[in-house]
Amino acid sequence: MLKKIVDKKLFYHRFFLLVCDILIILSASILSLLFRFDFVIGNINDIYIESVFSYLPINIVITIVIYYAFRLYNSLWNFAGVTEMQNLFMATIVSTISQFLGMKVLQLPIYRSYIFLYGGMLFILTMISRFAYRFVNKVIPRGVLGQDASNVMIVGGGEAANILIKEINSCVNVRDKIVKCVIDDSPDKQNRYIQGIKVVGTRRDIKSNVIKYNIDEIIIAMPSAKGKEISEIVALCKETDCDVKILPGIYQLMTGEVSVSKLRDVEIDDLLGREPIKVDLDSIMDYVENQVVLITGGGGSIGSELCRQIASHNPKQLIIVDIYENNAYGIQQELLSKYPELDLVVLIASVRNEVRINSIFETYRPNIVYHAAAHKHVPLMEASPNESIKNNVLGTWNTVIAADKYNVDKFVLISTDKAVNPTNIMGASKRICEMLVQAYNNRSKTEFVAVRFGNVLGSNGSVIPLFKKQIEEGGPVTVTHPDIIRYFMTIPEAVSLVLQAGAYAKGGEIFVLDMGEPVKILDLATNLIKLSGLKPGEDIKIEFSGLRPGEKLFEELLMDEEGMEETDNKLIHIGKPIEFDEEVFFGQLETLKNLCYDETIDIREYVKEVVPTYHPEKQGEKKPISLISSKQGLGKAKDSNENYGPYNNNVGYAGVTDGLK
Repeated sequence: MLKKIVDKKLFYHRFFLLVCDILIILSASILSLLFRFDFVIGNINDIYIESVFSYLPINIVITIVIYYAFRLYNSLWNFAGVTEMQNLFMATIVSTISQFLGMKVLQLPIYRSYIFLYGGMLFILTMISRFAYRFVNKVIPRGVLGQDASNVMIVGGGEAANILIKEINSCVNVRDKIVKCVIDDSPDKQNRYIQGIKVVGTRRDIKSNVIKYNIDEIIIAMPSAKGKEISEIVALCKETDCDVKILPGIYQLMTGEVSVSKLRDVEIDDLLGREPIKVDLDSIMDYVENQVVLITGGGGSIGSELCRQIASHNPKQLIIVDIYENNAYGIQQELLSKYPELDLVVLIASVRNEVRINSIFETYRPNIVYHAAAHKHVPLMEASPNESIKNNVLGTWNTVIAADKYNVDKFVLISTDKAVNPTNIMGASKRICEMLVQAYNNRSKTEFVAVRFGNVLGSNGSVIPLFKKQIEEGGPVTVTHPDIIRYFMTIPEAVSLVLQAGAYAKGGEIFVLDMGEPVKILDLATNLIKLSGLKPGEDIKIEFSGLRPGEKLFEELLMDEEGMEETDNKLIHIGKPIEFDEEVFFGQLETLKNLCYDETIDIREYVKEVVPTYHPEKQGEKKPISLISSKQGLGKAKDSNENYGPYNNNVGYAGVTDGLK
């Protein structure tokens, strides 16, 4: 049905052009006669009139055929350019020559200048018929046509801006925008014009020109700019009341995909001040091909993304284990739809259930295990510490034992920066998990490794969804402390780290991601309010709720003893495991297991014996530290006395859910 409608519209379009061309040929013939004789009909010799009108039917047929051959009925004239102009010029030249030769062959007398006048008239009239719409669309302002239009400022004076301005000015679907000015930092471009639009200043002049030109919308057209530069420009733009949009990456410019429809709203990722970390997964994912891969917590934020990435690299079988049936069902349906040939098994099970986990491993015999199942919410775990130990520690222990027993090749534990010098039970439980992995690596053929990172943007319960919800409800936005800082990563970044850790794994390593510069949670909240088109402190208030149980002002990635070692990927580092008495450790685990199921004491006291670096009483005591250049080395920071000391460059967020599942 749609095809019939499209074909019908195309037929009408071509029929209209055909009628126009017949009238144009007639008009060009008459005007050529009139022009030669000063537009006095009485001065025109009858024999010339008779010659022109005798040949007119033949001329019309031949000209229409020539126009068709030169694609004058097939081009999209809304987007016509140099090629279409060349075709039009050549078509009129060929038509004029054919008329001259035809009249000679038929011996129809005509004065010599007629043929040149006719050719010129034919070209001008045909060009007007083809380009008239574009001319009207460009010259007549949107408001004159009775449409509301927003005034647009474009930041960036490169090729992307050139294409964008051209499309806004010419596209029938973009009648609601008028480009008023361009901003670019290059001195060579100041006071020059792009598609008739003036470059009026640099980024320092954004606010003044927003007022001068009454700008409603700012479009950042800098697809090849670095993340930090985009972050700075977004911050300047958000000081105005304008809507801010960003043109996506440079690859879309190269493939011709740059268009107004590709504009997106500014996202919070644009304010993080660093480039996304990209890993060429195709080059490292051979190790999962034709392997049986099992993912615990496969329905969670990290687990589900692991499933997506692994499913796309041809595993022999993918097994998803999760206790939450809704999460498991969601990822199951997504994968079955996208990868119908995938051998997918989805199982509802708890890692706490030793018998069930052993049964799963015995049945499916996985080659690779990603252990993402965990309780992650710091404040909730502070209120239920025994549950943290049961799920995180004992659940990991069950899974590790099964991996060893059934000869898994690789076991990757998803850990957290909160495991370093933990001040909360969740972090302490994950530190015990790391120790479990380390201990079993020393006594098993399985390669056991841990991956340690911090806060994941967009994960279940993360800070940004919470802030957005608070903004939607009219505020206030709650931040625990004005000085709290955190490092962030996206879900794809976190998963790429996990997958690459699996490729690098030799056993016993703790992999750590260099996450760039930290972000003050207060700044994050402020910018998110601005991105929502509101004013912090006026439309939406920010309130400080105080550090919550188990929360630090900043987090650490490495303990003093661990040190740092680089991998082939300069952004992924390896912390050396800390030695401990494994026999004593396993004895402590047995005691811990009995105590947490006994439910009679505060398990924290005994956890301090298992994890000597666990100091719950020290939460929030340290003052924030300022960071030095990353060139001086990951894991270095300076305090107010200029003394350098170890820190960890991955931090949790402001009193909102922490963790990884």
